[in-house]
Amino acid sequence: MADSGTKIPWIERARKLGCAVVIPTYNNDRTLAKVIAGVGHYCADIFVVNDGSTDRTAEVLASTRNIRVIAYARNRGKGYALRTGLRAAREAGFRYALTIDSDGQHYPDDITRFIERIEEHPDALLIGARNLTADNMPSKNTFANRFSNFWYLVETGQRLDDTQSGFRLYPLRRLGRLRSLCSRYEFEVEVIVRAAWRGVAVENIPVKVYYAPEGERVSHFRPLRDFTRISLLNSVLVLEALLFYYPWRFFRSLTRENIRRFVRNHITRSPESNSRLAAAMGWGVFCGIVPIWGYQMIFAGVSAHFMRLNKLVAIVFSNIRIPPMIPFILYGSYWLGGKMLGLPITLSFPDISLRSMAECLAQYLVGSVALAALAGAAVWAASWCAMTLLKRTPCHE
Repeated sequence: MADSGTKIPWIERARKLGCAVVIPTYNNDRTLAKVIAGVGHYCADIFVVNDGSTDRTAEVLASTRNIRVIAYARNRGKGYALRTGLRAAREAGFRYALTIDSDGQHYPDDITRFIERIEEHPDALLIGARNLTADNMPSKNTFANRFSNFWYLVETGQRLDDTQSGFRLYPLRRLGRLRSLCSRYEFEVEVIVRAAWRGVAVENIPVKVYYAPEGERVSHFRPLRDFTRISLLNSVLVLEALLFYYPWRFFRSLTRENIRRFVRNHITRSPESNSRLAAAMGWGVFCGIVPIWGYQMIFAGVSAHFMRLNKLVAIVFSNIRIPPMIPFILYGSYWLGGKMLGLPITLSFPDISLRSMAECLAQYLVGSVALAALAGAAVWAASWCAMTLLKRTPCHE
């Protein structure tokens, strides 16, 4: 009884938080019952998603009380199972959903760490950080996690120690109906990137992990197939980050104080001459308009380095391709390309889209390079004249 008495408060705290547990499972009949029993000591609301298991999983679930079972005949992948379970928990009115794998690698008593942290930091997305040097940790898992951590840093600008642990707590209301491209293993990578883009705090908390010896371990991770899928996903996410997330974050940072600080530190007090600062501004605008979608900031920074221009100024001015400006840049490129090539201007401004540009690609490409050159030259001339008229002089401190 004493043992039970120490565990009931955790159940009550989880219920007060509005926290349920979601357990996706596929052919883990040997460990599933033990995982459910362990979770039940800390949370009473348990959803189990049977992802088309072909072993005795259905029998195990049928003999287990006080759980909610979601099952379907065909295996759809862990991502699909997680999305199904998270949606069910959200529709049932829960604020949080804690997910745990059914293979027994996670220790249910670590649920207390999640509860304590979420009480202190409401609506964060918590990921259990495993000790990657633990005994029996498969080398492929260690490599996959480091690989994933690197791309998470590139895509969000944030660092995590473990981005692939399945032991997590999701803030369901904060995430809402989060868009997802994936239905398998890589879903867990995608969801935290999109959560970070949405402004959700994504944090690691330390958890224990147990990996059974090689002969006893049941793993559905397929290195070649899953690495390929993760690589394709990261290619898409990096492109989205460069096209939308980083420009959007830059646009949001344009407060009056930030603009004033940037102008003071990198223009009015810069040791560079007016002509070189103007060249960096003009070159940044050129890089932002020229048709290298998604890579304009990288191209601006790298090329400015080799041209010995102010890299930060060039990168900032390359953000001219922010969403409100995109239709004007597209139409200006299309119109100018038509004039240069002697082609008819058949599209009106409301008809402009990436798809319509693909149908007249040559016209758009020629026009965009020309528009980039004209706009870059205009910004260079205007900024040089402005700094000269204002008698701006290099600051050598």
